[in-house]
Amino acid sequence: MSPWLREARPKQWAKNVLVFAAPGAAGVLDNARAFGQAAVAFVAFCLVASGTYFWNDILDVANDRAHPTKRNRPIASGAVPLGAARLVGSALLVAGVALMALVGRWEPVAIVALYAVVTLTYSTVLKHVAVIDLVTVASGFVLRAVGGGLAVDVPLRKWFLLFTTFGSLFIVAGKRYAEIREMGEAAVTTRSSLADYTPQYLRQVLSVTVGGTIVAYCVWAFDTAELAGTAWPFYEMSIVPMLVALLRYLLILEQGRGGAPEEVFLADRPLQLTGLAWLMLFALGVYSG
Repeated sequence: MSPWLREARPKQWAKNVLVFAAPGAAGVLDNARAFGQAAVAFVAFCLVASGTYFWNDILDVANDRAHPTKRNRPIASGAVPLGAARLVGSALLVAGVALMALVGRWEPVAIVALYAVVTLTYSTVLKHVAVIDLVTVASGFVLRAVGGGLAVDVPLRKWFLLFTTFGSLFIVAGKRYAEIREMGEAAVTTRSSLADYTPQYLRQVLSVTVGGTIVAYCVWAFDTAELAGTAWPFYEMSIVPMLVALLRYLLILEQGRGGAPEEVFLADRPLQLTGLAWLMLFALGVYSG
């Protein structure tokens, strides 16, 4: 893989599938226009995310060069020249925001621009502030989900937003918890805010957020089923695999894994099967009404 593509971090683009969440829940992705708008939002967030990765590594280049593994990143190693990286990073940010304008509404453009501002602010200041760093990273996931809903112009239900918020905080707190478990005292050298956290505190955060996630999902599922008026309890049944997936991920965290959530999902077969079961039940709920 070329150093330019490695710097763009294509593996992280998987997070942007969240833009399809609200349109998928609304059952409009079988409409070509709606799917096209969601796809535009996905590409726009990928471009902006890659732009923020460039700028994150530009701003951290001195620290990365002193780090045993991060020094191999394309910018830190010199494989991507610093001046060219600034140009490409800025171009990706502008291109992503401009692309979102193709959906024809200003709201999703504002959301993707806000995502860029929040992420860059995190890279420069907020990542050093405990708790605020968790909320800021989680907000990036929520903004993806909101951006997808606004791009297709579907209503964003309050319980959907609460589920996304608590779920995002759960994933981010789990990532921090796994980093401390995996690296111990050395974790502080890779992320300075980890010096302010303890495993006990992050366990409490995980308990609160996993509880909030499942409660919000239950209410959203029952509320959606009532509005859909379907005779089949597919939405309600989807609560079971959702709960199992959350408990499975908690187990993975306690086993000392979870520092890279996307890699955990790609490697853990029970989690994949549970996710597939949830997707099938929810899809049946959406299209059986």
